[in-house]
Amino acid sequence: MAAAHVHPGHPGHPGHPGGSRMPGPPPLTPWSPDKKHSDRERWVCIYPAYINKKKSRQEGRRLPKPACVDDPSPQEIRDVLQALNMNVLVELKQYPRERSRELQCRGRIRVQLRNDDGTPLNAEYATRDSILLHLGKMIPMLKSRQTKAPEPAQASSSSTAGHAQKKGKGKRR
Repeated sequence: MAAAHVHPGHPGHPGHPGGSRMPGPPPLTPWSPDKKHSDRERWVCIYPAYINKKKSRQEGRRLPKPACVDDPSPQEIRDVLQALNMNVLVELKQYPRERSRELQCRGRIRVQLRNDDGTPLNAEYATRDSILLHLGKMIPMLKSRQTKAPEPAQASSSSTAGHAQKKGKGKRR
């Protein structure tokens, strides 16, 4: 009878598909108020959608558009926060309001804001909003962003030049 519950095409462990493929920190335990601020469960979550200029407020943007960035990646957010010497953890989680199921759209960043005694780890960035505003300012200044900006202009001009030289088959009938 137990074999009737196994779905065809799903051999092996019936658990969560993303289970234990990636080696890394141990899984998070359920949140409880007696956890310390240094426990990863107490760190705040930041999704790239919070500072994505292309998202509406309804789609999860948390800041005004002038303070946001075009398509921030979890890696860019991690780099900026590590430059502040903050404790950062990147998780392969998807934002619930994100419609796209692609791997590029996944990623959640956990950041420790407070010490165990409740004092801010970094007085200048004591709240989630202050961190989001800082990310909106710093991500456009990253070297990876500055080298990417002129590239699309060159690529589009070379692709149009290459387009004129190519000979096509014409219209099929």
